[in-house]
Amino acid sequence: MNRSRRSAVRAGGVLALLMAAGIRPSLAQGQQWNQAAFAGKTLKDALAALGAPAAAASGSILIKAPEIAENGAVVPVAIESKLPNTQSITLLVEKNPQPLAASFDIPAGTEPSVSTRVKMAESSDVYALVKADGKFFVARKEVKITIGGCGG
Repeated sequence: MNRSRRSAVRAGGVLALLMAAGIRPSLAQGQQWNQAAFAGKTLKDALAALGAPAAAASGSILIKAPEIAENGAVVPVAIESKLPNTQSITLLVEKNPQPLAASFDIPAGTEPSVSTRVKMAESSDVYALVKADGKFFVARKEVKITIGGCGG
C-alpha cells in the first residue's frame, strides 16, 4: 500500500467517524466569521461591522480584568452577562491595532460567561459587547499596561 492511498483511507475514516457522530462536514470546517469586524481599525468601525453602533450601556455585564496588567502580551479577561437570553459576547480593546479581540456565540441554555487572554498594545478601555434578545448592550473597564504587548 502506498502512502497516498494510506492517507486517503485515513482521511475517509475520520470523515466517517464525524458523520457517525452526527457532525456534518460543513460544521467540522468551522463557522463563518465576520471578517469586516475583525479587520476594523477603530472601535467605531468594529461596532458598525458588528451591527451595534449605538449599544446601550448596561450594569448587567460584568468584566473581570486586572486594573493594572504587568505584561500586555497576556491580559486575562472574563466576561459574564446577567442579561436574559444572551446570544453572544464580544470583547473589544479600544487602542489595539484591530479592536475586536474575540467573539463568542452563546447557545441557548448555556451559561453566558467567557474568559480568555488578550494581547494589549497599551493601556486602554476594554469593552464587553453583549447581544441579548436581539439588542446590543455594552460595558467598559479601563486596564493599564506597564510592559508593552502587541504594539511595542
